[in-house]
Amino acid sequence: MRGDLVRKLLARALATGLAVLAFLVVALTGATGWGLGLAVGALAAAAWERRVRPGADNAAETALVAAAILVGYARRLDAGFDPALAATALVLLGLVLLVNPLRDAGGLEVRAANLPVRSWTPLVAARLGDALAGLLALLALAAVANLPAGVALAAVLLVAAGAGAVGLDLARRRFRPGAGGSAVSRALRRHQPEFLLHFSAPPGSEYQVTMWLPYLERIGRPFLVMVREPEFLPLIAAATSAPVVYCPTTRAMDEALVPSLRVAFYVNHGAKNSHCIRFTQLTHVQLHHGDSDKAPSANPVSAIFDRIFVAGQAAIDRYARAGVDIPAEKFVVVGRPQVESIEVRPEPAHGRANPTVLYTPTWTGHNADANYCSLPVAETLLRRLLDRGATVILRAHPYTSQNPASARQLGRLTELLAADRARSGRQHVFGAAASRELTLTECVNRSDALISDVSGVISDYLYSGKPYAVTDMVGSGDRFCEQFPLAGSGYVLRRDMSNADEVLTALLDTDPLASARWVTRSRYLGDFPAETYAEAFLTAARRQLDEGWIPPAPRTAGGPGLPVDPDEATLSPAT
Repeated sequence: MRGDLVRKLLARALATGLAVLAFLVVALTGATGWGLGLAVGALAAAAWERRVRPGADNAAETALVAAAILVGYARRLDAGFDPALAATALVLLGLVLLVNPLRDAGGLEVRAANLPVRSWTPLVAARLGDALAGLLALLALAAVANLPAGVALAAVLLVAAGAGAVGLDLARRRFRPGAGGSAVSRALRRHQPEFLLHFSAPPGSEYQVTMWLPYLERIGRPFLVMVREPEFLPLIAAATSAPVVYCPTTRAMDEALVPSLRVAFYVNHGAKNSHCIRFTQLTHVQLHHGDSDKAPSANPVSAIFDRIFVAGQAAIDRYARAGVDIPAEKFVVVGRPQVESIEVRPEPAHGRANPTVLYTPTWTGHNADANYCSLPVAETLLRRLLDRGATVILRAHPYTSQNPASARQLGRLTELLAADRARSGRQHVFGAAASRELTLTECVNRSDALISDVSGVISDYLYSGKPYAVTDMVGSGDRFCEQFPLAGSGYVLRRDMSNADEVLTALLDTDPLASARWVTRSRYLGDFPAETYAEAFLTAARRQLDEGWIPPAPRTAGGPGLPVDPDEATLSPAT
């Protein structure tokens, strides 16, 4: 997270600094060429800022750059007052003032993927800032080339016409909406989805959805994915054929939540979940995106859901242990369907030569009390593994790069493994090869043992029956297994790695806890047949769709949301 802040501050400083410098150089010196070059650099910095800060307001910087380019243009032409250049300046000023309001207005519109609709206006509105930056860069080049001011005016008028069309269409959508709602709403009514997956999270969290998409598709009912941040729309749409809808506001949600919907699933405790839970005609089901003994896994917010799907009895006990009082009837044990492809090794493998060890450090968390990350001490651990002839698969948490210190620590580990691979020939796996080219399941299946921080990876690995070690980064000592019971069937590494040799011997050679893991496995992951393991979730999900559901009254012009077509208001749910 600190890494994001540093990038945002740097982008802001560059965009503002270069814009001011470009204007000063052009206005106060005779170095017009240098000033125009600095203006183009300011535009590039502003483009970078929009990438790291999607909602950045660059109006002031853009105005300075535009002024610098126009002054430079006038000096290059050296023709006194030029009406065409004056008109260019007026139109350009209007564009600078209107781009951000139009972008913000377009950002309030529903957008969709995997639906037979084309919402061009919001997409164009989102790109107006880039179009203006491109226009200014073009004007700078025209100034350098001494092109007539009429060329600049024509280019500015062309962009202004596009912006005007966007503005008119956005106004029409807002003040004179169609009788049947938006095109997205009408397409969803035709699709007749029976459930939705609501998702809101920080950037880089799409894995929370993609891990569930195959199983939502296997339910065999039409559904949609509703995302609340625009960057997730293309990422999730590429992973499913189901409609994916971006709803930036609660008004937009009113359009997307069509009458055929019965159930809403959730994969985290994002604050925006409350926007969807207010729709009482739906049954709200929390799925989570992993099962672990981390404190957030017993979040009291879970109580607001109608049902909480959990992997096993251990998850229910975790809430009770944390003092979170949730009625027992809300819990449904469904296993962890994502582990169905993990290969099970029923017999312990003692003294395996040249073992392959999967190491999965977690991230630092949002708060200090949820920081279980072992990266600060991982170099010692990896060197001990290499001394034992182990091949290492290093798969870090997706959020690791958001913390500069963690990113540097991870970089040192990859350098260590790369150097050993070149020296010993052992095929260590790290970087993109471990995090993108291989799935977690493939990493589990390739390994003989796991070393992990407190995280959901341990629960998934437990299904394999293979041994694992857990790092005690909170320094709880003897109380660690009380706080994190899953560690009781593994081997606990102290924070200072003082017992690393002892733990690695147990993990890779003697494995005295082999039988205890099978008892823990049933408690954490349910006791379902391996050949039909995922059916527990599919059956429970279908039951929520079928049991006791009464179709809600259709929304009308007098009710919440947009008006609807009379023909569409009486559509019955798909069966």
